[in-house]
Amino acid sequence: MKIETWSDFFEALLVRKVSFLVSFFVIFLLSYSFLAWLDFLPEPPAQKQEVNPANETATTTVEEVSLVKDEVQVITEPIAPRYPDTLVIDGLDRTVSVLNPNSRKVADLDAALLYGVVRHPDSATPEQKGTVLMLGHSSYLPTVLNPNFQAFNGIQHLEFGDTIRLQSAEAEYVYRVDRVYRAKAAEVTVPIAGEVRRLVLATCNSFGSKDDRYIVEAEFIEERTVVAGLSY
Repeated sequence: MKIETWSDFFEALLVRKVSFLVSFFVIFLLSYSFLAWLDFLPEPPAQKQEVNPANETATTTVEEVSLVKDEVQVITEPIAPRYPDTLVIDGLDRTVSVLNPNSRKVADLDAALLYGVVRHPDSATPEQKGTVLMLGHSSYLPTVLNPNFQAFNGIQHLEFGDTIRLQSAEAEYVYRVDRVYRAKAAEVTVPIAGEVRRLVLATCNSFGSKDDRYIVEAEFIEERTVVAGLSY
């Protein structure tokens, strides 16, 4: 295009500008379409949801209170003692009834001994840690009217490894004899507390007597579940 006047100049400039804009628009559309086809276009920013700090704190506090409430509501039920009702001395082929008096008075314990052997009320029960102390009469008179006076006859002849079993309504507890000895009544001391589960048998003619006593100490070895009168 020949430019001879200013009018021609501006007309040429306008034509070039229009051509440039058209070319730019066409190239832009083609580029945009190509990038869209390749999925290279940037995603629009996600709209950020406003959070009320006060509400957020309140929600957290409610959750924490719920946890504390749940923890407070957890109540551990005390385990009821398993009082033995039967003593089986396998080495003597003997089974005797067990009494569990609450009183530790000598007269009350002596009265209970008329009906079997007695677990001393200060001693452990079989499922607990510590010593189960069993007291029973022994008598070597030729004739006795009450067989419970001979409940512990012959325990001095038990040997290491002999088994003794304590039975309750829930379980049977098996002990192994590991010591048998003789001592004066005034010298007998039986530690009741401790971490080891033990059974101690002690003979007595009557509480407070100064006669010699036979003591059998046995170590706990096994607990068996009792089902319908049978142990497993």
